[in-house]
Amino acid sequence: MYQDVLIPTDGSDGTRRSINHGVTIADRFDATIHALSVVPEGPLGTLQTDEAIPAAHRAVERIEAEGTREGIDVVTAIEQGVPHEQILEYADDNGIDMIVMGTQGRTGLDRVLVGSVTERVVRMAHVPVVTVRLTDEVRIEDTDEAARIARITAEQDGYDDITVLEEPHRTSASWIVPLDTDAGPVHVHVDAVTGEARIANRSTE
Repeated sequence: MYQDVLIPTDGSDGTRRSINHGVTIADRFDATIHALSVVPEGPLGTLQTDEAIPAAHRAVERIEAEGTREGIDVVTAIEQGVPHEQILEYADDNGIDMIVMGTQGRTGLDRVLVGSVTERVVRMAHVPVVTVRLTDEVRIEDTDEAARIARITAEQDGYDDITVLEEPHRTSASWIVPLDTDAGPVHVHVDAVTGEARIANRSTE
């Protein structure tokens, strides 16, 4: 029934549950996940900053890591433009059967923008759209705490000589903490809501 499931993401906390739902649906129907992040542009000009494109890559990489962990095929894409237009265009161009997306971003303007994008997609899409609201409270908001949990997780997994390679960054309510270890670089994902952590992958950088 569903062969291609699109999960748009801006990396905000509100996408955490939509990612979980999208991965579950794709797993149930043996579908391919399409992870899409749109760097916004609008009538007042680009909203792009120096951090926007790296953040978009991290957002889709989070979905790729979750899908790969469950044995699901994942396609990633970064686009620039008006978010709801790019999402709808991607869905049409890639034979998407379902769109799964969050209804709110982190705070303030993010909440307005993400909610507005979702509303337009629901109204204009030609395929089913599953909307997921963030109801969990983010508990771990401090980079030092995320790094501490990541270190402990790496130690428990048998890694030694652990140092933090770069500042942890948060995407989709998950901290990504790059570590250097005796076995080489690894990335640890720390759930900002539950505090649970796991080694996501060995870094290829």
